[in-house]
Amino acid sequence: MPTDPRGLRGDAPLLDAWLRFQEQPPAPFTIPGHKHRTDLVGDVVAGDIPLYGGLDTVKLTGGVLADAEARAAALWGADVCRFSVGGSTHANQALALAIGSDGDRVLVGRTLHRSVLLGLVLAGLEPVWLRPDLDAGTGLPLGVSPAAVEDGFRRAPDAVAVLVGDPAYVGTVGDVARLAEVAHRHGVPLVVDAAWAAHFGFHPDLPQHALALGADALVTSAHKTLPAWSQAAYLLARTDRIDPARLDAAVEATHTTSPAGAILASADAARALLARDGAALLGELVGRVARTRSRLSEIPGLVVLDGPHVDPAKVTLVLGGTGADGIQVEQDLIAQGLPVEMADRDTIVALVTLADDDLTVGRLGDALAEALERHRAEPRAVVPAAAWNVDPIVVTTPRTAFFAPHESVPTAAAIGRTCAELVAPYPPGVPVLAPGEQVTTAAVEAVRTAQGHGTRVAYAADPTLMTLRVLS
Repeated sequence: MPTDPRGLRGDAPLLDAWLRFQEQPPAPFTIPGHKHRTDLVGDVVAGDIPLYGGLDTVKLTGGVLADAEARAAALWGADVCRFSVGGSTHANQALALAIGSDGDRVLVGRTLHRSVLLGLVLAGLEPVWLRPDLDAGTGLPLGVSPAAVEDGFRRAPDAVAVLVGDPAYVGTVGDVARLAEVAHRHGVPLVVDAAWAAHFGFHPDLPQHALALGADALVTSAHKTLPAWSQAAYLLARTDRIDPARLDAAVEATHTTSPAGAILASADAARALLARDGAALLGELVGRVARTRSRLSEIPGLVVLDGPHVDPAKVTLVLGGTGADGIQVEQDLIAQGLPVEMADRDTIVALVTLADDDLTVGRLGDALAEALERHRAEPRAVVPAAAWNVDPIVVTTPRTAFFAPHESVPTAAAIGRTCAELVAPYPPGVPVLAPGEQVTTAAVEAVRTAQGHGTRVAYAADPTLMTLRVLS
């Protein structure tokens, strides 16, 4: 029988509905086609209960989703919450559709995920890019500064919104409160993609979440730092500067009409857990990470990100001073069953969550220390990753380039032409070249350097990068 080990169902209507369905299974004549039998394709479909005709009636007469979303909105202090079964990707694209109209300009932090860029394509918005500040010692992004946003408004005084990613993929935290002040002074909303920060704001040692700091919309992934199913995310918004009807229409336009009830129920359960036990669990997490950072910081040459502008629940390492290659270290970790969230030549990011314990985090610390010593070499200067270090030259809008006739040409011949595709080292999935941008020597060299260091280059039609798609 399904379990509810912490007794969350009383405060989690979607979880309660999922449990009730399992406890008294009906014989439904609705989707899904497996009819909850596991003797056909196996346990891979176990627990797959739809929202429509599963957690609720096909007509949604029970209102369990609306109830769960209202509870999440209250927890984060939002006017509106929508659950997504398409991850932060879906939420980002819905917000792009909600904040502007075809041809409008928006100020966009360049460290944002590819999903935001594709949202601009869908909505026809024109990005005015904002470069993050980089830390000279680590080469890592520190966030988009208020001064960069002010400069963006000087370049685009008609901008209708500001979109930033904070915290960054590597765990660095910017000044969201001041970004909100700048955006609001210019009369537009601040939208924050905080996909990696669903835990923010729920323990005194953690930064406040973006809504508490004045942002108008917050996107965050329940499945990244909370114990929810993959693809579970929250879109939270205040409606002073964002039209709730437009937002609702945008969410409906971009999500599936057959949402997976198990994903929704897990998002609801994660919210209930955060509300009741979050402070205690997150306190243990912060302490565990602090001990791990302290231990790793004793390794000669290793830089361990720490301090007031770093997520206290993330382990980010800069390897240049050890001479070790992060890709080789990653392979050692994978061989021991300890894959990390990100590894390139100079950086390793390990995601630690409230689901970890002293044993798993201790194993990670042991394996990292051993691998770094095994691969120690001559110290080297850190080179900022391609994702953080390229100045885009915008020729036309992403939407225009996305739909324009294009051709594939040798990469050398693409220099100076307009890119028709998205090229991004992954992770983090931040574009180095995007549709509508000029292909520059710097961008090509940056991507090829990342590729040469063992980073996967994603989304390009030709993954070898021997050719690029450009506008005809």
